[in-house]
Amino acid sequence: MLIGFVIAYLVISLGIGFYAATKVHSASDYITAGRSLPMIVVVAMVFATWFGAETVLGIPATFLDENLGATISDPFGASLALILFGLFIARPLYRMKLITLGDYFRERYNRPVEMVISLAIALSYLGWVSAQVVALGLVFNVLSDGAITQEQGIYIGASVVLLYTLFGGMWSVALTTLVQMTVIVAGLLWIAMLVGDMPAVNGVAPVVEHAAAAGKFEFWPPLEWAAIVTFVAGLLTMGLGSIPQQDVFQRANASKNERVAVWGTVIGGVLYFAFAAVPIYLTYAATLVDPALTATLLAEDAQQVLPAFVKAHLPLYAQIIFYGALLSVIMSTASGTLLAPSVTISENIIKELMPRHRMSQKKLLWITRSVVVAFTLLVVDYSLWSLQSETSIHTMVANAYKITLACAFVPLVAGLYWKRANNAGAGLSIALGLIAWIAMEFIAPEASLPPQFVGLIASAAGMLAGGFIRQQQSRVSKNFTPA
Repeated sequence: MLIGFVIAYLVISLGIGFYAATKVHSASDYITAGRSLPMIVVVAMVFATWFGAETVLGIPATFLDENLGATISDPFGASLALILFGLFIARPLYRMKLITLGDYFRERYNRPVEMVISLAIALSYLGWVSAQVVALGLVFNVLSDGAITQEQGIYIGASVVLLYTLFGGMWSVALTTLVQMTVIVAGLLWIAMLVGDMPAVNGVAPVVEHAAAAGKFEFWPPLEWAAIVTFVAGLLTMGLGSIPQQDVFQRANASKNERVAVWGTVIGGVLYFAFAAVPIYLTYAATLVDPALTATLLAEDAQQVLPAFVKAHLPLYAQIIFYGALLSVIMSTASGTLLAPSVTISENIIKELMPRHRMSQKKLLWITRSVVVAFTLLVVDYSLWSLQSETSIHTMVANAYKITLACAFVPLVAGLYWKRANNAGAGLSIALGLIAWIAMEFIAPEASLPPQFVGLIASAAGMLAGGFIRQQQSRVSKNFTPA
């Protein structure tokens, strides 16, 4: 019966996605939903896109294995990114009336900068989307008591997400997300109330006290250089690296006005941070209700603790609500993060390589949908590899933003707020950032200063050098008088 309800939920999601496809008449509709979305929808999209598998399964697993400080990248860094984007990036970008974030780099710099950064942005999504697909595989495996392997679950989950993203685009993401956010918030809060009423739990306070006594709320790093740098790097890799991302821009850009673009993103970020505490509470409560089950799963895969606990200790109706919420969490993130890189590749790479007079809106829409399919296949392949290498969901998401931190953050911010930012500076910033980051990944991947931070510093140095060198050359040419 539980699997039957899950299938029904998936069918409803597909129905919403197919309905959304009726609103898509051009590539612009597919990518931006006509820039017409109200505050509630934008908040829901921001919240539900970021409240993904890593929030329900990955972050609590990291909290159980280590402590609160180990979650510095997510939710702390992730929330910081959304708030910073809303306050400082959303308004100037919204005024430019762009289709993708890659368009900004073309308008502000040039086409080579646009294409390189767009490729980096697209690649950064591979780990994030794959984390959601791996989580879908895990859910189907747990639901079927192992009858469906996690590999088979990956294929099933990727197929469902592909189908309702493929035809409806941003309209599909918007409509399904509004439903999914309602299920996520109401479902998880209600499950938390049920768990809190269990005799072994008896509310929120005993869980918090037990976790505190076990040292799980240790947050700040020791006063040692290496520990402090690692802690700050964890915060800023996601906190800054996820700012130059198509999914955040896409949600702000789909807003009906500037105010919605700014505050929809900020409110979504605040809600994400606050609500991330609920899965942590539920997962730690499981250790009090069933220590034996928790100990067994911690030794195998801590990400299975919460779904296995719900299935073992909650009534059927509660299981239906939980798994409905969990699927909502994962699919809302997967659809948004699948669409973002696909749009970036088609709009800022493929389109730029084709003659302008041959690129109609219908053809661009067809190309974008084709890229969605191709990127899904790449995601499935990477997901299966990650499963074999036993890479955690939390780690997959945290690693996704290293490339954008190293080469895209500085050109974005400098272009908006530094008048001397120019093509030479952007080129040097990208080249030095990527070279330094990749080199350090091979030379000293475990160094006190993480490779992506070395890349960020090199990227900033490149931008500064390009800006000042061009200014000096301009002064020399103005003062030079031909003989």
